[in-house]
Amino acid sequence: MLRFGMIGLAALGLASCGVAKPPAVTEVVGANSIEVGRYISMVAGCNDCHTAGYAQNAGKVPEAQWLLGNPIGYRGPWGTSYASNLRLLVNTMSKEAFVEMLDTRQGLPPMPWQNVKALSPANKAALYDYFKSLGPAGEAMPAVVPPGQEPTTPYENMVPVGPGGAPLGAP
Repeated sequence: MLRFGMIGLAALGLASCGVAKPPAVTEVVGANSIEVGRYISMVAGCNDCHTAGYAQNAGKVPEAQWLLGNPIGYRGPWGTSYASNLRLLVNTMSKEAFVEMLDTRQGLPPMPWQNVKALSPANKAALYDYFKSLGPAGEAMPAVVPPGQEPTTPYENMVPVGPGGAPLGAP
């Protein structure tokens, strides 16, 4: 039995050699779209940036405080960006507009837009349903600060540095 299994694995390995195929879209399913959206937001790390103190406290932030945005900026060559209040955002748009935004937006780092775009349309809609279920709360986060301007809020420096503290790529 084991020998046939090994032959099957070898055949599978050989079959996978060749032209690369685009990854199949995997869809998370669950009891309802709100639970699916909650799960995706947790495993995708939405709270890491969009919930103040979440990463620093190993996720021990009450769900009532999730996704309110973060006034601590992320500063890099693009300027200083802020993780928006997603609970207010979804209350300004329809589900269809939200899904389209996730498909087309070219935002600033550190938001992993390329990862969000890989979600299925149903999973993008589930994120909307979950964010909306939390209800509007909190306030809008600061606007992006352009490169060369000093932010007036605390920020994380997203510029890698080498030995001795010199920015990588600096002469």
